[in-house]
Amino acid sequence: MCLLLVPFIFFQLLPATIPAVAPPLHPGYYAKSCPNAEYIVRDVLKKAMIREPRSGASVMRFQFHDCFVNSGGPDWEVKLGRKDSLTASQEDADAIMPSPRANATMLIDLFAKFDLSVKDLVALSGSHSIGKGRCFSIVFRLYNQSGTGRPDPSIEPKFRQKLNKLCPLGGDGNVTGDLDFTPRVFDNQYFKDLVSGRGFLNSDETLYTYWRTREYVKRYSEDQDEFFRDFVEGMIKMGDLQSGRPGEIRKNCRVVNGGPPVDLVVEGYKDRRILSYET
Repeated sequence: MCLLLVPFIFFQLLPATIPAVAPPLHPGYYAKSCPNAEYIVRDVLKKAMIREPRSGASVMRFQFHDCFVNSGGPDWEVKLGRKDSLTASQEDADAIMPSPRANATMLIDLFAKFDLSVKDLVALSGSHSIGKGRCFSIVFRLYNQSGTGRPDPSIEPKFRQKLNKLCPLGGDGNVTGDLDFTPRVFDNQYFKDLVSGRGFLNSDETLYTYWRTREYVKRYSEDQDEFFRDFVEGMIKMGDLQSGRPGEIRKNCRVVNGGPPVDLVVEGYKDRRILSYET
């Protein structure tokens, strides 16, 4: 039986005060127990990207198995062997995930709790090079930034007009807009947009308006290779984070072993026990 792990969201349940005591992660973890694991994950993700290109951004929120995404960008060797948690809490995850309303100092403090530097913060924020954001995440900065009743002055005027049409006051908060001008390509356009005052989220544009993060935004906007190098470094550091709590390899990645059954089938694979990430 071939079993796959699907890791949890970025910072979920990773208290900084708990030391990591789990066995070290390493490439080739499934070489003997599941030789086709990486191929299966890669193939399923390719199909998901064809059906819904935005899924690439969703997967970016996970530290994932070695996979292939047709959106460009860097690649790196992913350490495998992470175990799934025995419990999960949506509330705990929401409490620790960065808010789209966050400013740079909040983000710096949050990342520092996990020994991630200012450089890591800015580089990893470049994951917003692909994907979309919802109107409910930006309505406040379009119409009532910091309770002023006025828009965020850092938004470039023509870009603000575009966002006003996309997200009118009182409109549908689930309407989505591109996070940068090349939402299907992983590149450094995200940082160029921040320099131009065209960041979609408040938590994006604040990286350019705040002095401690501005230096990295400018550098990445001018040097895509440097961004790629630092992004890979940040992803590897993020992937090394472990809670130190007991875990397990789930037979069904959506429920703990022994939990209620969930009948799922991955298209194209006969073994119904092999499951993949889906939103």
